[in-house]
Amino acid sequence: MSETGEKATPFTSGTKLYHERAKRALPLLVRQAEAGQTVAYSDLADELEMPNARNLNYVLGSIGETLEALSKSWPQRIPPIQCLVVNKETGLPGEGVGWFLVDKADYAKLPLAKKQAVIKAELSHISAYPHWHQVLAAFGLPPVSQDYGALLQQAAAFRGGGESEDHRRLKEYVAQHPELVGLPSSSARGDTEHSLPSGDSLDVSFSHADEWVAVEVKSARSPIQDVVRGLYQCVKYRAVMEAVLAAQSRRASVRAVLLLESALPGTLVALRNTLGVQVLERVTRADA
Repeated sequence: MSETGEKATPFTSGTKLYHERAKRALPLLVRQAEAGQTVAYSDLADELEMPNARNLNYVLGSIGETLEALSKSWPQRIPPIQCLVVNKETGLPGEGVGWFLVDKADYAKLPLAKKQAVIKAELSHISAYPHWHQVLAAFGLPPVSQDYGALLQQAAAFRGGGESEDHRRLKEYVAQHPELVGLPSSSARGDTEHSLPSGDSLDVSFSHADEWVAVEVKSARSPIQDVVRGLYQCVKYRAVMEAVLAAQSRRASVRAVLLLESALPGTLVALRNTLGVQVLERVTRADA
């Protein structure tokens, strides 16, 4: 079968490159399901060391076909775990996922709001499904093993001292360029050191229409321990920001972004995906 224009087949029935990648990807998606996190196409491709995220269409299609076949011999339906892989811009999976939904609706023709409702329901089923490890065992695939214990201890003990001039300048630059975090360039300038009721301060805070975006900034001087702290700070900020909106009876989407002047260390790619944190890498000031 050619990988152009033809339907993917179960990874149990072939030896093509996408079949091998599907076997590697399924345990990663189980990890994401158990963490209750989606993962962007580009982020999953990064973890799989795939140069082109578009090739994930065959990988995910193969996973879907494999689970569909297994479901026929099991007493309960296996949710379409490939729904966890989403577009960074829309937060939705690709159109091909419609073939694996319960009602077999013509997903591509649904209005956006209906697509969001359908996918939200599927994501709930995926996260709540209790037999993912049995699914992996059925294919002889081990679950993902991650041990960040030593690094997390180092991050907890890290003390960075006062704010460096490099950090201050990068923070001010980000505040003046909302397009760096996917907002229109015409958006209002971001607030720096925005205070939260938890006692935390956001490096940069943007409010645009019905979206609130926090940016945690790390300059090139930040060691890996500080980058790890940044990932967990984003998790915390996201939760606190959602609580703030709930207390004020406001409805808005929330994002907490980790912005790095350098590249994300390769050892942290899996942790980034597990925590569901958006990371922007290699952001440099134009005025530097």
